[in-house]
Amino acid sequence: MTKPIDLPGLTPGQRIQDPLLVLAVDHRGGDTPHTVLTLGNASGRLGSAPFWLEDQHRIAGVTPGVIAQVIGEVTLYRGQRQLKVTSLRPLPKGTVELSGLVPSIGDPARYWKKLDDWRGKLLRPRLAATVGLFYDDDDFRLRYEACPASLAGHHALLGGLLKHTVEVASIARTIARACHAEEDLVMAGVLLHDIGKLESYRWDTGVFAMTDAGALHGHVVLGALMLDRAVRSAARTPCTEQELAILQHLLLSHHGRLEYGAPVPPMTVEAEVLHYADNASARTASMADAIGDPGNFEGEGLVSSRGLWQLDRRRAYRGHSDWGA
Repeated sequence: MTKPIDLPGLTPGQRIQDPLLVLAVDHRGGDTPHTVLTLGNASGRLGSAPFWLEDQHRIAGVTPGVIAQVIGEVTLYRGQRQLKVTSLRPLPKGTVELSGLVPSIGDPARYWKKLDDWRGKLLRPRLAATVGLFYDDDDFRLRYEACPASLAGHHALLGGLLKHTVEVASIARTIARACHAEEDLVMAGVLLHDIGKLESYRWDTGVFAMTDAGALHGHVVLGALMLDRAVRSAARTPCTEQELAILQHLLLSHHGRLEYGAPVPPMTVEAEVLHYADNASARTASMADAIGDPGNFEGEGLVSSRGLWQLDRRRAYRGHSDWGA
């Protein structure tokens, strides 16, 4: 498949005639009812100009996950880019490879190499055996290397969860050594902390969505339940009840606070390390994404035109210097 058009790099006046994935269909009411589509490919996403009531027949039956041949022109509205669509034709399934339309980490092998190397250095046999209940399972690994780390926030791309885990591990190992935490336990927590996302998210259509279980329980609780099931159904119990409780605490507390989705706050040094490492990976990725998205800035402006939701409504600054290099 040819390289997809660079949606984030398009400027006003440029025209496109390319297959795009429909990521969202937003029906808006009020005095002037209209519909806005979010269209995307592997390079990013771009919102459409409104489809007014008289245009609704043009997008009849269009739902998230549809791949369509789109013709249009990039325009500006209140300083923001949008795609004024002149033609949108849904394509039959299989016509276009989905891999070219969904952002991805690419080949996951380099990430697995790091994780498997660190996992191979776990010295505590019961920790290694418990982690192995998941990471020695081929089906788990296939799902894990495809799963996004979020639906629309940090590492929201195919394989994003694997990349995020490597980042968290890199950060956590350094913090653990600096504060004399139990490094093996921290690494086990890193490897297990987000396993619940495999039951919380769907990504098979290219559109990242929440499962019913994810909506009802959230990935934090689902991960703790998955760990409990795996340990109790193992042919040979890999850890004690107290050890299981310690590992579950790492999973349940890694979001830090109740309002951020943690049923309990961190109560051990290792849980604190995991929480801050996880947060560091997520927050820095969100900042990098925000700075790299031209849609957040007006023209050549260095400060984002508005506060950004992924940065808690803070603005982002994209100025830089070579510092005399």
